Amino acid sequence: MKVKLADVCERGSSNLKQADIAGKSGDYPVYGASGYIGNVDFYQQKKPYVAVVKDGAGIGRAMLLPAESSVIGTMQYLLPKSVVLPEYLFYVVKHMHLEKYFSGATIPHIYFRDYQNEEFTLDDLNKQHEVVTTLRKVESVIENRQQQLEKMDELIKARFVELFGEPGSDKFGWGLVALGTACIINPKKGQDKRLQENLDVSFVPMPAVSESGKIDATATKKYFDVKTGFTYFAENDVLFAKITPCMENGKGAVATGLCNGIGFGSTEFHVLRPISEKSNPYWIYTLSTFKQFRIDAANNMTGSAGQRRVPASFLENYRLSLPPIDLQDEFAAFVKQVNKSKAAIQKSLDEAQLLFDSLMQQYFG
Repeated sequence: MKVKLADVCERGSSNLKQADIAGKSGDYPVYGASGYIGNVDFYQQKKPYVAVVKDGAGIGRAMLLPAESSVIGTMQYLLPKSVVLPEYLFYVVKHMHLEKYFSGATIPHIYFRDYQNEEFTLDDLNKQHEVVTTLRKVESVIENRQQQLEKMDELIKARFVELFGEPGSDKFGWGLVALGTACIINPKKGQDKRLQENLDVSFVPMPAVSESGKIDATATKKYFDVKTGFTYFAENDVLFAKITPCMENGKGAVATGLCNGIGFGSTEFHVLRPISEKSNPYWIYTLSTFKQFRIDAANNMTGSAGQRRVPASFLENYRLSLPPIDLQDEFAAFVKQVNKSKAAIQKSLDEAQLLFDSLMQQYFG
């Protein structure tokens, strides 16, 4: 039967601050928007419950949290009534995408009063158990595939260190040079003789580049429509997101599969073009994915909060050891082989995610 969210749970609030947890200890966990914070010697909730991020980053995200625990004040308690299992309520709230109810520009927030009338299908408790069991199994497959992809990325980085040493070091004595001498930073489109007004080119906005090196270059536009106000790049150039938080999150990719070998995209990309017989795009891209590289980039950002960007000068002046091109090419061949395995895992992950979304719609839609 169809019910409203307020029919199956009660709202609860917390006045705990993160500072209240610092230096404390005990048997009872406290959670915030990013997950576990620490332990204290008290708890606010005796039974399992759902918590929703109500203020700031991650607004609307739901968490299923254990008995005898608490959340800080940026979180909202949703306390299940006897008619609903906590796990079932969690999936219901997750399906609702509560972030759509946000208000406020500087610090976004959501209120229970705004989403309490959201309707969903409530099954009897036996059916709820079946639904939860099924969704858990599919989520387990999704998590497993995600972990496999992470292991593949770790394998690539381990191979990089094995062949070249840590970024910024000179383990093999090749000498340190500026990255700007190993590749061309932000090449100019005026030197590309292929560009004609009616030429079809790939159009790549920021959302078309992932945090794991994938790029969706299927969208196209005429060169005439994108020749101003967008960033130019070409096949096998490396894209590096320069604005916060995309940069910190790792957005970037080797630009492949471009229509007519040319792309235009967000102005928030820096472009790193490999130099023939000197640098390989997969070596450049992998270098840019290392945590320390991103930390160094973040430390060199300029601009105001929310609009901070990595200047091109950071990339131009970054010191690194330049390995022989044949070794870079050997590494690139290894990366391409690993990427084939990643593609198969990604396909399985996409199928599992599609099944999960379909089941959520079927159960709660």
